Amino acid sequence: MNKGYAVFCDADRWFYDAPYRRGEDGGYAAELPAMPEDWQSHRSGDWLAWRPAEHRLPAQGWKIHVSAGLDNAASVLARVRDHCVPRRLAFKFVPNRYLLHLRNAKYADRAGAGKFITVYPADLDEFRRTAEELDALLAGEPGPYVLSDLRWNQGPVYVRYGSFTLRHCHDERGELVPALEDPDGTLVPDPRGPAFRLPAWVTPPDFLRPHLDARAALTLDGLPYTVERALHFSNGGGVYLARDTATGERVVLKEARPYAGLAADGADAVTRLHRERAALERLAGLGCVPAVRGAFTIGEHHFLALEYLEGKPLNTFFARRHPLIEADPTPAALASYTRWALAVHREVTRAVEAVHARGVVFNDLHLFNIMVREDEEGDDGWDRPQAGPQLGPQAGPEAGPEAGPEAGPQFGPEAGPGRPRPAVFLLDFEAAAGIDDDARQIVANPAFVAPADRRGASVDRYALACLRLALFLPLTSLLPLDRTKAAHLARIAAEQFPVPKEFLDEAVAEILAGPDGTPGPVPAEPYLPVPPGEWPASRDSLAAAIASASTPGRDDRLFPGDIAQFTRPGGGLTVGYGAAGVLHALAETGRPAWPEAEEWLLERTKDPVSGTPAGFYDGLAGIAWTLERLGHPARALELAERITAQPWDTLSTDLHSGLAGIGLALDALATATGERDLHDAALRCAERLADPAAREATGARTGREGAGAPGPRTGASAPRPRAGLLYGASGRALLLLRLYERLGDRDLLARAADFLREDLARCVTSAFGTLQVDEGWRTMPYLGEGSAGIGMVLDDYLEHAPDEAFEQARRQIVRAAQATFYAQPGLFRGAAGMVLHLARTTCPGPGTGPADIGRQIEALARHAVPYQGQLAFPGEQMMRLSMDLATGSAGVLLALGSAEPGVRAHLPFLPPLPRPTSRSRAAGS
Repeated sequence: MNKGYAVFCDADRWFYDAPYRRGEDGGYAAELPAMPEDWQSHRSGDWLAWRPAEHRLPAQGWKIHVSAGLDNAASVLARVRDHCVPRRLAFKFVPNRYLLHLRNAKYADRAGAGKFITVYPADLDEFRRTAEELDALLAGEPGPYVLSDLRWNQGPVYVRYGSFTLRHCHDERGELVPALEDPDGTLVPDPRGPAFRLPAWVTPPDFLRPHLDARAALTLDGLPYTVERALHFSNGGGVYLARDTATGERVVLKEARPYAGLAADGADAVTRLHRERAALERLAGLGCVPAVRGAFTIGEHHFLALEYLEGKPLNTFFARRHPLIEADPTPAALASYTRWALAVHREVTRAVEAVHARGVVFNDLHLFNIMVREDEEGDDGWDRPQAGPQLGPQAGPEAGPEAGPEAGPQFGPEAGPGRPRPAVFLLDFEAAAGIDDDARQIVANPAFVAPADRRGASVDRYALACLRLALFLPLTSLLPLDRTKAAHLARIAAEQFPVPKEFLDEAVAEILAGPDGTPGPVPAEPYLPVPPGEWPASRDSLAAAIASASTPGRDDRLFPGDIAQFTRPGGGLTVGYGAAGVLHALAETGRPAWPEAEEWLLERTKDPVSGTPAGFYDGLAGIAWTLERLGHPARALELAERITAQPWDTLSTDLHSGLAGIGLALDALATATGERDLHDAALRCAERLADPAAREATGARTGREGAGAPGPRTGASAPRPRAGLLYGASGRALLLLRLYERLGDRDLLARAADFLREDLARCVTSAFGTLQVDEGWRTMPYLGEGSAGIGMVLDDYLEHAPDEAFEQARRQIVRAAQATFYAQPGLFRGAAGMVLHLARTTCPGPGTGPADIGRQIEALARHAVPYQGQLAFPGEQMMRLSMDLATGSAGVLLALGSAEPGVRAHLPFLPPLPRPTSRSRAAGS
């Protein structure tokens, strides 16, 4: 789960939205005196900025951050304001308690945590004087440590060198990031990670030396543990694997930073660490939880040492065990998995009941907090002959190791030395509470979060019910959108697996029940207004959902989509995440023109937001290409002129944001409008693809880390080169193929082949004969960053030249697109992309026939949720709906249209290929 998505969930019930759009009162500013008339105010996202009207700041330099907690923030702001105004110092601040809480929450961005006020000194002398004066003014005020900065003495004042104005460049992964200007005048990334870093050319002034020395003096010397590696980081601290230097025992060290990592009740990481210690000491000897080995403090960082338990989190077993990762799992595989899943749930239930018996509520049960021991994971551990009740032809909830006083896990006081350890362990008790406290949930995984009215033990019972469904279909993150989806998931699970009906019915009853256990609403049948495969009814329903979700009164977006709408300038207008992509999908699938939506896009491209990228899926190139296709060539050419006038030195070479996508858009615009200069610009893009500096995303210079960062640190490896259609070499190959088709230059075709081989070299073949992109810690089959996107371009290449290695690769990629389950429905990172690839590919052999495509379309129903009585789909991370092309309903719409013979909708620059006649598919089949 990408924790960054969680903060975009509070502002809207159905869609991701900017946190600052959540309803608020006057905030901290309402408590301050009125600003002088010659001061200007500007609201930008999570910040409210004030500066004198005549003030002209440098583009970059040393800035000052002031930290504060929730309880002292108003007082700190009042004093900083009173200091800055008479001195004509520009400053900005987080404007209300809600946004400050989010900034310091457990899964907030670690690089931005603690930053409450930013002050902008005009020069080095003013920087030193202001830091000294604020330090004296605020001495003793508590606040979270600002990890990205250097602390000034021991107070809430921190400093760093960085950009004062909003400028952007591309980093080593091709991502658009805030930029600094180096001594040569080149824009380079402004390092804003969770560690103090200086640009390579910046020498800290001498007066910072005492503060650098103080930072360096804070080390782990004398610690009775040797840290081996980091396991996990959150805004509250880290989790580390370590070894006791005296005994050699492996332990887990949990770190907590004061005033940071806030939970829903305002408790910081230190408070929760003490709660965890108290809960585990209360549960000592239970056997299904780790034992406490010790506690200590270094500086302001608190640590808890816990017993290291062998095993892996339950979520990791899906990729190894779940039969739906195969195209056609056998009945035996489905039955074996069912026995394993039921046994796991039984053991987790026993563990939770044992915890309750000790008077503790876990309060944060989910797939990542359940550890499964490796030696209990094999068939001889779970699939033994069963004893006890059987609920059907397959093993029921009592399935598992044979019952008896000497067999199976021991969760009671009798568990101890010489006794069998349980098959599962429960981890992370920082949210635990007393069973009689009637406490609400304060930290939760989105797929297991209980309704707000659940209290005490009912929170754990709700999570156990979600686990029943998630073990078969890990889609319970959809339940906060619509809890009646539980019944729909249960029905699908029962159709796929030989799981006892009672097991799933009990889960649905618990999920839908009221706070007092009263039965919940009876889910309507059918759940969806129309199945995804019923074209054109599904098209019309998706289009109606998109229309009903539109927000024509907003300037930042017309259609709700991914959080990229708010994290990138102009994101709500783009092909990938905004209006242009939605309009493309509607047009491609035969919907009537939407003049009002086109006018919305035209109005907001008269003067694009500063910093809007030039790229295809995230910027101006894609918007221009879309507007021309919608019949607005004049505006398209205006945007193209902006693109060609920009320096391309720092652009990446990929299709998503870089030169490949820009070149494709400019070449298509040249063909459509007759502007031959754009053909030349497209060729310049192609020429730069071979430039090593461009392919490494020039401008991605690394900073140097400041001395003595507090807390354990581990080395970082260089980013792995990305592969696939959007970010890898296949996107570059696509540009060269399209240019070859126009120019006939065989050298372009040969270079395209080289790029395809480059991407294929980053793929691995699985035991099932599927070819997927190897990301180092996982393999990816998807259209955007996985192998399916490579397969799309392989298909196009093979239209022009034979290549046996490419033929073999695309057959293996087709196998990767036939799995029975994908975690998300989206076009670029989900099941919709597989539909589009299978519908378009010319690869011969099994897997691409009408039945294969129809099975994938039918499977999309698992992810679908009704919205305003229409068919809709969730976006990335599955916590909210999305209407955009890259992640949401418009992408599903395009994929469904690609499978219809009379429609054959397609992605930009990847038109339909001649389809073998045996593949023709009747509409609606």
